[in-house]
Amino acid sequence: MYTINGIVYASEPSSDMEISAAKVVNDMMMILTFSTGETRLFDATILTGSVFEPLKDDSIFRNFQIVDGVITWMDEKIDCAPEYMYKHSYEYIMKAAI
Repeated sequence: MYTINGIVYASEPSSDMEISAAKVVNDMMMILTFSTGETRLFDATILTGSVFEPLKDDSIFRNFQIVDGVITWMDEKIDCAPEYMYKHSYEYIMKAAI
């Protein structure tokens, strides 16, 4: 257990993982590049709850920013922890063009 800014977390602190690049590929799917150098595919449909409802609008979902290694939307009103996105994403291997 650990505390940051007065918030108590049940798990152990995670590494300083960040997202260094992102690209939307289709309906709520993103290709993310992490500070580890790994590229992974993230399906944002797993983001549930009222805070994430605006992301169902494709124009909002596509209008993301990376702020301090974190994906954010709507001028940083919505965000998602890089560790969560990593844990809930899939290995992505790009095939070389022939």
